[in-house]
Amino acid sequence: MNKFFMQQAQQLQARLAKAQEELANIIVEATAGGGAVKVTMTGQQKITSVKIAPEVVNPQDIQMLEDLILAAVTEALAKSQEAAAKHLSAITGGLKIPGLG
Repeated sequence: MNKFFMQQAQQLQARLAKAQEELANIIVEATAGGGAVKVTMTGQQKITSVKIAPEVVNPQDIQMLEDLILAAVTEALAKSQEAAAKHLSAITGGLKIPGLG
């Protein structure tokens, strides 16, 4: 392999490692049920917080609460993936690298 190519690959690898660390500092929030359930997630798709308003906790209707939690987590995940893809595309120049958002 060409020495220049190897240097370029190493530089890209270093920039990607730094970007992965930076993703931990990107925070997204999503809500469901008009704010009754709020999920906070990092750009690395790690859930950091789930808040549930007491008024939606009804032992007679657990299904509704489950649906609200699922909706909030799904939305947070989509927002996190979008933020990560945007952040990483600035580094990769839009090149799609498997496993990087």
